[in-house]
Amino acid sequence: MKAEQPFDLNRQEFARAEAAPLDGIRVLDLSRLVAGNALTHVLADYGAEVIKVERPGQGDDLRNWRVEGISIHWKVYARNKKSVTLNLRSERGRAILLDLVRSSHMLVENFLPGTLEEWDLGPDILHAVNYKLIIVRISGWGQSGPDRALPGFGSLVEARSGFAAMNGFADRPPVLPPLALADMVAGLYGAVAALVALRHCEVKEGRGQILDLPLFDPLVSILGPQAALYELTGQLPERLGSRSNLTAPRNTYQCRDGQYVALSASMQSMYERLMRTIGRPELIEDERFLTNADRVDNNDQLDRVVADFIKKQDQRDVLNIFREAGVTVGPVHDTVGMLNDPLVKENGVIVRVPDDDIDSVLMHNIAARLSETPGLIRTPGAYRRDTVWYRHS
Repeated sequence: MKAEQPFDLNRQEFARAEAAPLDGIRVLDLSRLVAGNALTHVLADYGAEVIKVERPGQGDDLRNWRVEGISIHWKVYARNKKSVTLNLRSERGRAILLDLVRSSHMLVENFLPGTLEEWDLGPDILHAVNYKLIIVRISGWGQSGPDRALPGFGSLVEARSGFAAMNGFADRPPVLPPLALADMVAGLYGAVAALVALRHCEVKEGRGQILDLPLFDPLVSILGPQAALYELTGQLPERLGSRSNLTAPRNTYQCRDGQYVALSASMQSMYERLMRTIGRPELIEDERFLTNADRVDNNDQLDRVVADFIKKQDQRDVLNIFREAGVTVGPVHDTVGMLNDPLVKENGVIVRVPDDDIDSVLMHNIAARLSETPGLIRTPGAYRRDTVWYRHS
């Protein structure tokens, strides 16, 4: 099954003027790979002038993540950005950076803590040039503490935070996410924090500040009340696959045609509606499933009841039956299924952006939909060397 192509957006649409709430904000992005690029691409989508400061002859390491010779990751995460190559170890390179700092509002970096200081570009020097500069310092484990000098790739953070231990099935090893989850979460947190600092400068006439942004802390935060639950119960969460230890039934179920659906009946009324829909109303008053706590305790038995009904229907029929009954169910999509989903097409969740290297690139649209200042994807990340905005060795 191939994805249909109904969501082309022509060059005129991408060239049109849009209200840009961050017009006039200049951001220097010294970071590499995902976290910093995720942070600054959000700002660039809303009009900030983001200047990537890259190493001469190498550039951002994200450029080297290539499939069939093309760095799609770079084209997506460097969209709407300019590039400059500077050797920050050289006196001339530092001078050019400090000149850019004078007219900038933010600087984002993710070097090993202490690296900027070794290059005579630490926060004290940067703030001496521009006291309102907001400096976002991304690292694995923070700018202080016992592990500040350790490399902190997202995979290590996802393992050390407790996330991987919760992810997967009980009879199999812990599972790392198949994407740069820790980096992207930190990037989103960082974008919010940087705008908070910008607000402080603009409204309170405050000074610039340093944002210590570890990958570790934001990922721990999205795990929710896990620490409090452990303190309360003395128990660690079991790896449950797609089930939940809080509500039941909740799982992914295979249909007759081999496709899957996700179902969650987390409220009492939804559970009762589900049982009536699958022709098992007697289980509403069954002592094994009377309350949500009972259903969690007897999840295996309940799951078999739901799975037995679903496996006798094709996915389309399951969706129609449950949606008509008001039961919370949805398809489990791969990328092709997601691209063909009417929701994605009609809401423009994925868009096609014209590109000079490969004609066009599919990428996610701006996720938060602002009515007055919607933002704009102007260009994908420039890949050809002749598109570098400025270079100096």
